Parts: sequence; structure tokens; C-alpha cells
Amino acid sequence: MLMLDPSDSAFLRRFYLVRHGAHGDYGERLSGRAGQSSLSEAGQRQADRLARWAGQADVAAVQASPRSRTQQTATIVATARKLAVETVDALDEVDFGDWNGRSFAELEEDPLWHEWNSRRATAATPGGERMGEAVARTVAHLEQVATGPSQGPVMLVTHCDIIRGVIAFYLGLSLDHILRFDIDPGSVSTIEVGAGQARIIRINEVPA
Repeated sequence: MLMLDPSDSAFLRRFYLVRHGAHGDYGERLSGRAGQSSLSEAGQRQADRLARWAGQADVAAVQASPRSRTQQTATIVATARKLAVETVDALDEVDFGDWNGRSFAELEEDPLWHEWNSRRATAATPGGERMGEAVARTVAHLEQVATGPSQGPVMLVTHCDIIRGVIAFYLGLSLDHILRFDIDPGSVSTIEVGAGQARIIRINEVPA
């Protein structure tokens, strides 16, 4: 877990960027937007730990990507906090186009997959989104919420590459470098956004 100095913060809104819990396809295939992978037993345990963590963090609102793995994770947290889950399309997984649902073994045989992973700033998915497009929609949502009515910290349950991309954006890094960040299932990355500025507080915190 990487921690940066949170002192002297004057931001409008704190966000907890949460990667959903592990699911049945985890490590085997690129789920993307294909099908609806449900949380595994390990993923449910991760969501339970997130729910306990959220109580200590005083989470005031829970938003989630429309994918079932994010919805299930968010629902476990929100139920424990007596909150409703707001589904937000801007938090959706990267649209990997023709790669959605393919196994990683298959993808390893595709030269475009290797290009994508070495040149995220410019490479395109086959028939899907560019990384920059996915990050732009997510950042636009964060900044809209950050400048809206104050409601306390917001938990955003989303996906690995979305979180990596948002962190890279606010650190001023090229998207070519996002694979340098580990974002584990069930982890929390904390940022503060507002007034045209942002601060990264923690990256890849895994609740015990």
C-alpha cells in the first residue's frame, strides 16, 4: 500500500475508490463487460471486510458500476451502512470490445493485446474504448460529485483499470504507466478532489 501525505488538505470531497471483490473469472479471463460474473466466496469475504472498514471511514454514499461484481460488492457495504447503492454508468469497466470475455491465455496470442498493455495512452481496444476515454468519463463524474452538495465521503465501487487510470490522471502520469500500480480485489484507494485540484491519500489499502 502506498501512502502519501494527506496533511493540509482543503478539498471538497473525499472518495474511496474500491475495486470489487474477486469473482469466478478472476485471473482466468477478461470479464470486462461480458456476462455477469458473481463474487466468489473469497470476494464475498473481501466485501464483508470492506463493509466493516466503511463503518470506520464514515462512508456517506455508495456508488457502483453496473456490473454484477461491483453491484454485489457495493450492496454488501451499503446494507451494512443502511445506504442505497446508486448505479453510475461512468464507473463502468473499460469497454474492451472484442476482448470482452476472452481468456487471458487467448489474449496472450494477440499482438494487439501486448500493444495495449505497453501503450495504454494511445493503443485502442478492438471495437471498444481507448483508455483515455474511460478515464475521462470517470474523472468527469468525480469532479461533478466533488463540486455538488456536500454529503461526506463517497465510496465508488468500480474496476482495476478505472482506478489505475484515475490515479495516473491525478498524479499527472502518462496512461502508459498504469500497470505500475497494483490494485487488488477488495482494495481501497483514497483521493480528495475539488476546486480544480486533487490529492492522493492512499493507494491499494486492503482492509483486514
